[in-house]
Amino acid sequence: MAHQGILLDQDQFCCSVCLDLLKEPVTIPCGHSYCRSCIEGCWYQDDLKGIYSCPQCRQTFTPRPALIKNIILTEVVEKLKKTGLQADPLDLCYAGPGDVACDFCTGTRKQKALMSCLVCLVSSCKTHLQPHYSVPGLKKHKLVKASTQLQENICSRHDELLKIYCRTDQNCICYLCMVDDHKGHDTVSAAAERTEKQVRPE
Repeated sequence: MAHQGILLDQDQFCCSVCLDLLKEPVTIPCGHSYCRSCIEGCWYQDDLKGIYSCPQCRQTFTPRPALIKNIILTEVVEKLKKTGLQADPLDLCYAGPGDVACDFCTGTRKQKALMSCLVCLVSSCKTHLQPHYSVPGLKKHKLVKASTQLQENICSRHDELLKIYCRTDQNCICYLCMVDDHKGHDTVSAAAERTEKQVRPE
């Protein structure tokens, strides 16, 4: 492999959760790879629901899939470390055009957000995301891959999360919409509908 080629493709060997070179790379069923500790941290919050999702493509899995060590990625990352190539913190950490900036960072350059919280309606970088993994009340919040379209997950009428899918009207609604305007309709949780559509593509 050419030295220059490694430099150009180095971001492929970085974990999309911690933005650092992969440590103990594991691959999940959708094909994406993460540091073992990063994906275990993401899935820790999903233990109560029993539905686990990929932080990148959001594909869901039930039950929790086994984490498979990616031997080839492990070898490539070890070679990168031996050649002294490390992820450039300036390029990887700071939000650029098209990235989601952390809502908590202050100053002119904000760090790149890793995840967005559908309850808090904020996006957080690696540092500011830690409370969602350690504070008991925040662990229950629903985290998704960083998104600029958080408001699309909120009901414009009731300011509630769109957690329900109305199969009758074929759109996402909140609990209050279900009680008021969609009474008697065929409704399921939005997560269940997503899982079913992935299993049975249209």
